[in-house]
Amino acid sequence: MSSTTRPTTARKTRRAERRAHADYTGGVYGSMLAASVVVGAGSLGSFPRAELVLLLLLTSLVFWIAHVHAQLFGARLAQRAPDRRVVLRVCRDEWPIVKAAFPPAAAVAVSPLLGLDVRGALWLALAVAVAGQVGWSVTAARRAGASARLMAATASVNLVLGLLIIVFKLVLTH
Repeated sequence: MSSTTRPTTARKTRRAERRAHADYTGGVYGSMLAASVVVGAGSLGSFPRAELVLLLLLTSLVFWIAHVHAQLFGARLAQRAPDRRVVLRVCRDEWPIVKAAFPPAAAVAVSPLLGLDVRGALWLALAVAVAGQVGWSVTAARRAGASARLMAATASVNLVLGLLIIVFKLVLTH
């Protein structure tokens, strides 16, 4: 085996191990956060789509930073100061919070191409966020080796939570 093959193989092995041990909690949480942002975005200004896209992305970044901070300094400082490797791992582990905001933000961005007004864009973003929430939870269950029954249960629970968020939007806007 050549010296260039070994690092590539080792890198692929590390990536596969990270994927196998990945925690998708942040993705589920981030999708719920994105749905909540959409529900709360009732009165946007002159550029509602741009403002909603920014609101989704920036809110997810703020929550990502909060989660990274809590992970690094909530429990770890009592044990020992985190090193660079730990900081990068925690940042990477919490990144699904931000990733979960991209599909609803993209839905808002492309909504004019679909002929949707701002209200339609909000509903599309909300539907995409709820679908993401269900998708992240099923992915987490599948990667954890859950049975089909447990995957269906987690999908159902997350769908009910998403529908509850939709009910909140209906109550807040009617």
